[in-house]
Amino acid sequence: MTKIKRFVNKYEEVIGYLIFGGLTTVVNIIVFYLFDSVFDVHYLVANAIAIVVSILFAFFTNKKYVFKSSTPTVQLWLKEFSLFVSFRLLSAVFDMGSMWLLVDGLNLNANVAKIITQFIVVVLNYAFSKFFIFKQGE
Repeated sequence: MTKIKRFVNKYEEVIGYLIFGGLTTVVNIIVFYLFDSVFDVHYLVANAIAIVVSILFAFFTNKKYVFKSSTPTVQLWLKEFSLFVSFRLLSAVFDMGSMWLLVDGLNLNANVAKIITQFIVVVLNYAFSKFFIFKQGE
């Protein structure tokens, strides 16, 4: 049992990110599906809406549960939030471009394309959050 505790303690941040990154991906995919397939919104507009919702969800869960970042002032919170959104918008450009390429270029189903793009987006977002946004002790 102590081996498991040591493993969890050692990789707590990665485990947390996998959990909340997974939940963020689920939020992204569900919102996309609803707007694309249920409400019949153009897939790129549905994708943009899904990205915005998932960015907001990810900011609050990553800040509190994954990186355990505390910001004692509103100014620091705004800085962290703007950095987070800025880097997420970089990955959103990849997301939107990939969706366009996969759907319009390769004629994939939009929901399948959305799932494919999320694998790379999760890795990009973890790196951005870990190394640029929620830096401990700064």
